[in-house]
Amino acid sequence: MPVYIRKHPLEIPLPSEKDWIKDDEEENFFLQDPDQTLDQLPQPFRMINKMVNLVFDQALEIIEQREALREAQKLKVQPTQYMPTGDFKVAGRANCLAASGKNIFVGISTGLAAFSAADCRRVCAWEAAKLEICAIRASDLGNENHVLIALDDMGFAHLFYFSKDSFLLIKVLNEVEDISKRSTCEEVELSRGGSYAGVLLQGSTEAWLEIYRLPKDSWEREAENAPGAAAAAAPAVQERMFSQASEMKSLELQREGSAEMETCMSTSKLGARLSHPMLLLKIRPPKPLSGSIFKSPLDALMKIDDGSVLGLGHNHMIKDCQLEQQDAIFHSTFKTYLERDSESDSKEETPRHTMFHFILPGRILQMGPEIKLQPEVPAGISVHWSGSHNLCLYLLTRPLKEKADTELKPDAVWPCAALITCSAVSSCSSYLALACEDSTITVWNNRLGSPLGVTALPEGCLIRSIHFLPCLAAPKDQGLCPSGDPAHPKVQLLALCVDGSLHLVAASWTGQSNTVLLAGRPEDPGQTINTVAPLLTFSGTVLVFSRDGTVSLIDTAMLQTICHLVTPPSYTVASPWQPVFALDTENQHLLLQGQEQQQADAVSQAKDSQSTIFLFDFNSHPLRDVFPKKLESPPESLQHLPWDKRCDIFLRNSHSGPTG
Repeated sequence: MPVYIRKHPLEIPLPSEKDWIKDDEEENFFLQDPDQTLDQLPQPFRMINKMVNLVFDQALEIIEQREALREAQKLKVQPTQYMPTGDFKVAGRANCLAASGKNIFVGISTGLAAFSAADCRRVCAWEAAKLEICAIRASDLGNENHVLIALDDMGFAHLFYFSKDSFLLIKVLNEVEDISKRSTCEEVELSRGGSYAGVLLQGSTEAWLEIYRLPKDSWEREAENAPGAAAAAAPAVQERMFSQASEMKSLELQREGSAEMETCMSTSKLGARLSHPMLLLKIRPPKPLSGSIFKSPLDALMKIDDGSVLGLGHNHMIKDCQLEQQDAIFHSTFKTYLERDSESDSKEETPRHTMFHFILPGRILQMGPEIKLQPEVPAGISVHWSGSHNLCLYLLTRPLKEKADTELKPDAVWPCAALITCSAVSSCSSYLALACEDSTITVWNNRLGSPLGVTALPEGCLIRSIHFLPCLAAPKDQGLCPSGDPAHPKVQLLALCVDGSLHLVAASWTGQSNTVLLAGRPEDPGQTINTVAPLLTFSGTVLVFSRDGTVSLIDTAMLQTICHLVTPPSYTVASPWQPVFALDTENQHLLLQGQEQQQADAVSQAKDSQSTIFLFDFNSHPLRDVFPKKLESPPESLQHLPWDKRCDIFLRNSHSGPTG
């Protein structure tokens, strides 16, 4: 029988002792089994034990919170779920999608494929061995002709002309003979209508932007004069290659690879007959501000233009020693408020990224009366580089005598108070929005050349991307946005932040602006918003893609979720953190890539596997009823008519109206 020995003497414990027995424990101490008593751990194990218990307690609290959120979500009224209205298979791994006119273009692991938007029938393909297309930009040229720029995994930009159901390779834009001078393409863009193309290139030490003028009218004539048999030969060969079975022997696979190379060579030869694009601009990042290189003020004044626009500030008379002295005084005065990073200097030496947009004619750029402009053809381009406060504007209507390789100065510069993080242009190019690092958004009216409003998001919201929403009842020639009519008071855009929150920003002609929180930072990481895409054909409707694969339709006017677009039970959304999708605004379709569940956990798939593309038709009966009222057909604008015809129409309408 164990003998009870009291471990704690009957004395007042020292003030430094923290682990003494409490009164309630001492009263019941004689009822405890001495063999079951636990000795206290010595330091530092006692501290480690407390830390481990704290970690477990916090983890349990997080688990309980997530379980409570899931139970609350089950009790809520779930939005209606709609299945896809159709699907089609693509040979190979689909990396990107683009919809243009009546065709759907898919970038696959072996090249390009074209499908019909009406019945999802495979039209043709441009295939090449060891060539994986990662991004596609397409523009409809009319008459069932399209221009495409495809970016492959090696950083080459391929320019295609799609005509007569075949791909014609015109040129590889960044192809060079000397491999040591090779540059990598980071981003490609096409203007609406296919008149211009922009390519962001990055070399070993610097990055630059190249703007090309595309001779689309010449391409149409040259494609019509090309022999029809030769034009149809390449798609026919590729169609036979696509229909071959996958269980071929190694010898037959080698023959298929050689046939692919012959097909690409024949297509390239046919595309070489088309005119090559002309390099119009070569824009480099602005040089950092440094000391003056002029010996006298007269030399600096000779470099300044008429002074009607702001510049980058390089023509000045401030010496290097003055700049260094001013920088030292500034940092010594505000050293308690500044957080200087030793790596900041090295970051400026690395190549930088840029965002650029094509701009239609307006008052945002000053152009002489001798320049003839077309309303649907871009007249300028806006460029802002990462880590810069300035938005640079360049004219695209330049004389042919100017060399593109020379140092190009911007035609206008818009300085901002903070670093520009992202920008966006409305679908009609009437508005330009700039988001800065200090969470402010400025909306400009391009046609009037004046700011529309400035809005500041809550503190700490770092803006990742901004997107314009379509405006109600806009003139047809201006897309979906008004041109300054007071009857259209607001311009709305979405701001997606880094933390996953989504804000609705409204700017009015009166200068007032407000913000509405559509979705806050979710407590469940799976509900974090990755991508948003406004639907241009429906007012105030936005597609929202979440990290867990949920695709939602949100009505920004009612601030509620309309429905969920789901895949069949055996499929999931492929790469939900970066979904592969495309919006077909002409046919009102959503194209979304799905992935079978048994393949969702696979690290990589074979290149000869098939990808599934799901199609959601917004004109179908189930989906058509959930959308808000469609945009009304607006009246024709009189902006591009001569003055005499405008006066005649105005007088005719005034006489036909009510009198007295």
